[in-house]
Amino acid sequence: MHENNLYLYILNIQQFMAISTLTKIATRYVESDQMGVIHHSNYLIYLEQARLDWLNDIGFSYGKMEESGVLLPVYQIDIKYKNPIKFGEEIIVKTTLKKVPTTRVEFEYEIAKQNGIICATCDLTLVFTDGKTFRPRKPLADFVKACEKQMKS
Repeated sequence: MHENNLYLYILNIQQFMAISTLTKIATRYVESDQMGVIHHSNYLIYLEQARLDWLNDIGFSYGKMEESGVLLPVYQIDIKYKNPIKFGEEIIVKTTLKKVPTTRVEFEYEIAKQNGIICATCDLTLVFTDGKTFRPRKPLADFVKACEKQMKS
């Protein structure tokens, strides 16, 4: 298990069970404005770090996918900001795969402070893309199998 991952737990989502990962992140001064509030653009970095942790937990990495000729560009992202994060606060990013991937892989996120206050929620979609043609493609079969193991009917 990745060292930033606090633990895994089971979350009931619609008609399946999905494993969520929790990633602990310490905010840095460079990410804040003059008021000490974390700038909204840094949330994307936190989401990406959490997604990398999630991939590592299922035995994959972006590097492994890129070596296989697969890229995963962001197709759509929807972030709802609810409460500010301040410099020096530790946050936890919960990453959950929404469903078994097809040509797209969909995640939902929740960013919260240590005291449980929700700071932001996010839905993010990536598209499996051929590294040479930049056309959509099917995901790697091993990746789909790893995702299926994370989801129980």
